[in-house]
Amino acid sequence: MLSAMPSAPQIDQVAERIERLLVRYEELQRTNALLAQQVETLTQERESLRSRLSAARSRVDALLERIPEFKNAA
Repeated sequence: MLSAMPSAPQIDQVAERIERLLVRYEELQRTNALLAQQVETLTQERESLRSRLSAARSRVDALLERIPEFKNAA
């Protein structure tokens, strides 16, 4: 049965890999949080730009309505 147990170096290697995976997992969590924050910021910016575009369109439409129509003299 002793031969079925992994040796100390193998256990150390597994422990080291697990440690690296945990560090990578924490890095990915931080990166994900930053990306989620960026998405939220960009979503708010997009909504602001949409609102400004809508207001600008309304102003242009109002100006177009004030322009007299010219009929062809022909």
